[in-house]
Amino acid sequence: MRIEEDFLGKKEIPENALYGIHALRAKENFPDRTPFHEEWYRALGVTKLACYQTYQKFREAVDHKFPNVEVPLRFIEANVVEALIRSAEEMTQGKHADSFIVPAVQGGAGTSINMNINEILVNASLQRLGKNPGDYRYIDPIEDANVYQSTNDVVPTALKIAVMRLLEDLEEGINTMRKTLENLENKHRNDLRVGYTQMQEAVPTSYGKLFSSYNEALSRDWWRVSRCSERIKVVNLGGSAIGTGITVPTFFIMKVIPVLRQLTGLPVSRSENMPDATSNLDAFVEVHATLKAHAVNLEKMVSDLRLLSSDLINQHEVAIPAQLAGSSIMPGKVNPVIPEFVISAVHKIYANDSLISSLSGRGNLELNPYTPLIGHALIESLKLLTGINRTLRDNMMLRLSVNSNVAVERLYRSPAITTALGPYLGYNKATDLARLMKDKHIDIFKANDHFQYIDREKLKSLLSPDNLLKMGFRINDLLES
Repeated sequence: MRIEEDFLGKKEIPENALYGIHALRAKENFPDRTPFHEEWYRALGVTKLACYQTYQKFREAVDHKFPNVEVPLRFIEANVVEALIRSAEEMTQGKHADSFIVPAVQGGAGTSINMNINEILVNASLQRLGKNPGDYRYIDPIEDANVYQSTNDVVPTALKIAVMRLLEDLEEGINTMRKTLENLENKHRNDLRVGYTQMQEAVPTSYGKLFSSYNEALSRDWWRVSRCSERIKVVNLGGSAIGTGITVPTFFIMKVIPVLRQLTGLPVSRSENMPDATSNLDAFVEVHATLKAHAVNLEKMVSDLRLLSSDLINQHEVAIPAQLAGSSIMPGKVNPVIPEFVISAVHKIYANDSLISSLSGRGNLELNPYTPLIGHALIESLKLLTGINRTLRDNMMLRLSVNSNVAVERLYRSPAITTALGPYLGYNKATDLARLMKDKHIDIFKANDHFQYIDREKLKSLLSPDNLLKMGFRINDLLES
């Protein structure tokens, strides 16, 4: 064991651990076992990397402008900065993540996050230079690893980097799902079915139109998600504790974000109002609202398909592929596990939305102390939605089947079909047909044979997909009948 000390006292740390006293205190104080998201961890690595590379540029600029002047400023040794750069590069690849021991649910506005990161970077760098972890005489977690930084600009900036990268994944996932729905729409364009309102048979429609409505909803989701990065691209890196840039060189403030932009390939930009970017988190609320809207559309879609494929409906029109054995006691039972997973996951997203909104409003004056949990919930929702789109497409939608024969037979036996004849027969005669169909359990053609309201061939034409699925009717349609 090694002994580390801070102003609160001393702690024993495992000899070769890359974390230090600050992270250990956090772990002991916050009894949560929810792991910190690796995506945020990697983004912290690239954010630190931008800071160290900018520090190098600052040192070079000072040496160039004041070549023969002893500047009254402590500079970090060049080999130490290089070691920190190498360690930060490793962090961007996910290395040393097992040494990040601060849980997701915590207090302190993210200070423990930042310090655990600093400790890992320092101790990995010490090992790189042939020193022992914890030997902070050579590299210090605060004076060196945290140079010209604050928890309050590093942690939220890294969060925005992580979110922007995950948004790219989600955008691709939605687009892929849209293409699958478009294929189903085209495949079943003329497959007639009964449309329902309030869970009751209503009017004729088609499976093509059903899949089209899902595709259109997801198209809106894709458009909204594609705009989310615009909402969070403004960062406060360089703003220090509350966005005023206190203790940070102007050079660093102006240069660090272009360096970060180059490292990430993301369109990050410096806020024109750093205190606002530090204290107000409404951008995260707005982005998560978009995620919630997408979750709502996914729930609506799978709820519909689960219902249409359920045993509550005789002769299934829709068949969901079997993925798991459904019971430990009932032989052969198969459950709609993919829709159930989707519904469960989106309700977690709804809960996250409430959490993000309420905690974002709980910020106090210059800072919101709940950024860690807000960020955790936002990343969780993004990862859930990306996973939902993937499993929904791969494990359900690609092998979803529609029995069009059963669907059209049910339509022709449903009194709902008589609504289509209203313009030609009027409401009362259409009601006669509907009542006879219901009383005798016969289809529309046999009911019409009884009343002889319309020529049978004409009726077939009126009830064809071409006629039923067109938008409205024209006067010529009536004249031709």
